[in-house]
Amino acid sequence: MKVSEKEFKLKFFEEQGFIRKQCPKCGSWFWTLDRKQIYCNDAPCIEYTFYNLDYKAPYLTVHGSRETFIRFFQKHGHTPIEPKPVVARWREDLYLTIASIVDFQPFVTDGTVPPPANPLVVSQPCIRLEDIDNVGKTAGRHLTSFEMGGHHAFNYPDKYIYWKDETVRYAFKFFTKELGVNPEDLTFKESWWEGGGNAGPCFEVTVGGLELATLVFMQYKVRGNEYIPMPMKIVDTGYGIERIAWFAQKAPTGFHAVYRDLVKKFFDSIGIEEPSKDEMYVIGRLASLMKPEIPETIEKYYKKVSEALGLEYSKVKGILVKVEKVFAILDHTRTLCLMLADGIVPSNTGEGYLARLVVRRALRALAKLGASVPLSELVNYQIEFWKNDFPRVGKRADYILEVIDIEEEKFKRTLEKGLSYVRRLIRRKGRKLALEDLIELYDSHGIPPGIVDEVAKEKGISITVPENFFSIVAKRHAQAEVGEEKPLPEDIVVEISKLKPTELLFHKDPYMREFVGSVVFSKPGLLVLDRTAFYAEGGGQLSDVGKIVWENGAANVVHVIKVGDVVVHKLKENVTVPIGTVVKGLIDWNRRSILMKHHTSTHIILGAARRVLGEHVWQAGAEKRPDKARLDITHHKPLTKEEIRKIEELANNIVFEGRNVITKFMDRNEAESKYGLRLYQGGVPPGRTIRIVEVEDWDVEACFGTHVSNTREIGLIKIINVDRIQDGVIRLEYVSGEKALEYMWNLEDTLGDIANKINASIRDVKLKVEKLIKEYNELKRELSEFKREWVRNEIAKLASKKTKTTWGFLVVGRYKNRKDEDVLEIASRIQGKHPDSVVIVYNMVDDKVKVLILVGKQVQDKGISAVNVLSKVLGKIVKGKGGGRKDYAAASGKPLVNFNEIVSATQSIISSFTP
Repeated sequence: MKVSEKEFKLKFFEEQGFIRKQCPKCGSWFWTLDRKQIYCNDAPCIEYTFYNLDYKAPYLTVHGSRETFIRFFQKHGHTPIEPKPVVARWREDLYLTIASIVDFQPFVTDGTVPPPANPLVVSQPCIRLEDIDNVGKTAGRHLTSFEMGGHHAFNYPDKYIYWKDETVRYAFKFFTKELGVNPEDLTFKESWWEGGGNAGPCFEVTVGGLELATLVFMQYKVRGNEYIPMPMKIVDTGYGIERIAWFAQKAPTGFHAVYRDLVKKFFDSIGIEEPSKDEMYVIGRLASLMKPEIPETIEKYYKKVSEALGLEYSKVKGILVKVEKVFAILDHTRTLCLMLADGIVPSNTGEGYLARLVVRRALRALAKLGASVPLSELVNYQIEFWKNDFPRVGKRADYILEVIDIEEEKFKRTLEKGLSYVRRLIRRKGRKLALEDLIELYDSHGIPPGIVDEVAKEKGISITVPENFFSIVAKRHAQAEVGEEKPLPEDIVVEISKLKPTELLFHKDPYMREFVGSVVFSKPGLLVLDRTAFYAEGGGQLSDVGKIVWENGAANVVHVIKVGDVVVHKLKENVTVPIGTVVKGLIDWNRRSILMKHHTSTHIILGAARRVLGEHVWQAGAEKRPDKARLDITHHKPLTKEEIRKIEELANNIVFEGRNVITKFMDRNEAESKYGLRLYQGGVPPGRTIRIVEVEDWDVEACFGTHVSNTREIGLIKIINVDRIQDGVIRLEYVSGEKALEYMWNLEDTLGDIANKINASIRDVKLKVEKLIKEYNELKRELSEFKREWVRNEIAKLASKKTKTTWGFLVVGRYKNRKDEDVLEIASRIQGKHPDSVVIVYNMVDDKVKVLILVGKQVQDKGISAVNVLSKVLGKIVKGKGGGRKDYAAASGKPLVNFNEIVSATQSIISSFTP
């Protein structure tokens, strides 16, 4: 979007004497007090010169930078708030927290919910993977995990907080007073920002080549190519906490500033020699000139470092490539700590996919460096280093390390299985292997492009692997797909959306079985009332069914849905009811009752699973039906019998204790503050006010569904099935109340039937079955011995009847209703002992005959192949289809000769066969 110069002209600039200039390299406009300044003061337009600037910043670690930032803005009237997790649980459209403004999207930024404070300040840990391939190359300019210091002001039409001028004044004061930057060294570069559906002009604050902050003035909502002015104007700043530490320390690279002693520890553990401090300063300073997305600039950077150090180019390049990989591993291991501590379970979908991508990129870097150190050992260094800054990292250390070890083992198995597939694909496609093929190999088989490239080179084939491959993949998976199913034709949805919200009687009293309401909308088979006790399908709970009756008629309600705030009843009969008609609704109470029990059971089981398996457990899906319910949870390994039993035991303890189930409506901010983001296990409801369902002292969730008022009403919960439905997701199926009783009755009946069949009492079934199994195994052993003897006899019998031909010997046999593997074993062993023979065996099963042909190596050398022999059999002996290769062929079909004469007929045809 073209931005007017007026957007950037500020009273502050005029007062201070700032002048506006244009950078001759990048073309950006910027504001400075230095009249001699030529460039925009940002990399890669200039080298990092902040090392050499005369400023007296205090020595700040990341912790110190964070505290300094928050303290400054708190002193200037901003309320500090707690950061949110790096997993964006409050967003349906985004997996990871990529900026501090994400904390307030979409409900605060669209005006639905007020901010928790105004103005406020937060230091938000963030994860961005779209530049993951650049990490390590730019000396710390690119990181996958970082802290964004944000001070935010939300300006409403009727309430002004502050805007551009004050924001720039704060930045100027912070950098000059807190960090000691000379005013002439501070540059405000004009730019434009877009993200999360919002946009606005911004300033990038740079000092000595290092961008330290971005000051965004969010004032547009983006819809396609349209920029719509927002009624609310939002100050959205991002101060780089790690970059402030780098700047304050004047460290050689950002990695030295952030990780300090860990840098040497990682180099030593990985087994790579760390360059000297002076060499690192050269590496860091010149890395500023690189644009890693342009390969030519990387080579140029290597040459400049080579010249600066006075070393041979190839040697310097080798050193730098290794340094870049160590830096990347440093970054990725911290990112994994943050991701896993916030409950991500690596998988092939969603945020789990992104975590696995980071794991495998780190493992690949270790492999490239020839390191033998387990990834978990390096991750443990990070846990110890960061556990005070991020308490969840320390609290969940065992889970983090276990998952890392599991993922490393899985990756090894993936590569072992995947290499043969890669070789086949390369044979088939060769140089035509495209980017989409590489992405498919990674997404579906977990094989990184570097492995594909190595296999291709073995075959003398060169393929193109983009430098930013992982960035491309991460970008594709960064956002969740949010699609709204349209349950009704668009024109009807438009009409319904104009109606007043339906009064939801099922929330006021979930035990209501009958109610009275008035018709406000009707089309054939559709009915909207001003109030209803029929539950509308949502949150994984199926809708109510029942009847609606009125003075002159009645209709069956077969499905109920919600369109916005309006409840629509779908009728079995294609009737229309006049507007204003008073009707009576009759709920199918038996169905509603069991749905309520199943829904409350879902909340109880989720609470039990979290206590048994760990805090990382998150609901990945759920369904509450009349016959059973299911809950999908994230977990990194299959459940043991003991874990399942413990979950069931805890769940039933809650049922038997008779805990109250409390439903209430709360302000969203108040609810999040009191209960945390675990509220959104079942999804993120819209609106300022949300409905909360609390199983007393056990589980609290935002939930639309109907529930029992006390857990004792459930009676019993029985887990009936547990499956691992995909990598990282476990499905629990269960029944409650009368359905649990029915399930046990069915088991009892089944057990009784088994007892009758084995002539035992139910009490003695276990002993009788054990005895039968023992007898069965003994019979199985005897049968196996008999079978071996039978096979030996058959082999000897058939071999003795072989007939001589011009090309060797022919062995033909026939059987009825034998197992295919038995027939194959006989034929294979004859052919193995007689490589000068053709072995043909028939097996009649029902009215079809199967033919198996094996040709020995000596016969093949004379020009006889199994396929050729089969062509003689088909059409003369058997009418059917088949195929094979030189040594083996098979077919099945209808016999064309009497089965008793099939051997002699085959000998007659094949004996005279010549190649």
